[in-house]
Amino acid sequence: MTSAVLDSSAILAVLNGEAGAELVIPMLATAVASTVNVAEVLGKLIDRGGSLDDAMQALDAIDLDVVDYDLALAQRTASLRTEPANRSLSLGDRACLALAEREGVPALTCDQSWSRAVTSANIEFAR
Repeated sequence: MTSAVLDSSAILAVLNGEAGAELVIPMLATAVASTVNVAEVLGKLIDRGGSLDDAMQALDAIDLDVVDYDLALAQRTASLRTEPANRSLSLGDRACLALAEREGVPALTCDQSWSRAVTSANIEFAR
């Protein structure tokens, strides 16, 4: 059973040994992430000087279940922009929230700006 949907910031906290990782690590076995958030994580790891292969190895090491981003998620992600409070959220942020809504589980993030988000998903903060 899925326990949470992880935002890119939560995944990066684990991979980079950042604050909040201690709350995310115990959830890895039952959490999921969207392919949109995985793309974001891989991009951030590459930006820090790694290769795609290095980034994939780091992601594979945490054994995270990844959910394909489909048309229904794309539509809900787009509709989240209709709320003025959500306009500052990135595509990855809104994709995570859309998946959390669909799965009926909390979205776990390290991004405090989500405190203003308008969504039916429960948002939990790792830091």
